[in-house]
Amino acid sequence: MLLLYPVEGAVHVLLTVRAAKLPHHAGQVSLPGGALRPGETPIEAALRETREEVGLDPAAVRVLGALTPLHVPLSGFVIHPWVAACDHRPAFAPDPREVERLLEVPLSDLQSADCQQTERTARDGGDVEIPFFSVAGVRVWGATAMILAEFLCLLGTPPAPSGT
Repeated sequence: MLLLYPVEGAVHVLLTVRAAKLPHHAGQVSLPGGALRPGETPIEAALRETREEVGLDPAAVRVLGALTPLHVPLSGFVIHPWVAACDHRPAFAPDPREVERLLEVPLSDLQSADCQQTERTARDGGDVEIPFFSVAGVRVWGATAMILAEFLCLLGTPPAPSGT
């Protein structure tokens, strides 16, 4: 769930730092979300998981729409990202079993070229350039960065990473 909400007149995006003891993507920065339960739709799962992870009441959310489903080869998951908004800053109650900490990032920070960076690294026998967002002292990369990048493109402010 890519959640948008105002803080002091600025639109913010909620990110989470996943708990270190989780079996998948431990310690990484992510959007709230998780696995589908039997009979559940992707939006139902996104709303339920957001409630479980950060304590957000689904009744306080306006679902704006879906982004492109994304396959994560390393874990085998297919992510179905949704964009939603709240009219005010929610009273978050993160579950410490799943969330180490919350990152409330101004959307304008994500749109800043200073936040959008790349790094060259060796992978699979070659040299690759990995894009990431640098926010709140952490790197947002992988699937989460791809989801944020698609959202920025839809807003008309596509990422323009600077090299590091």
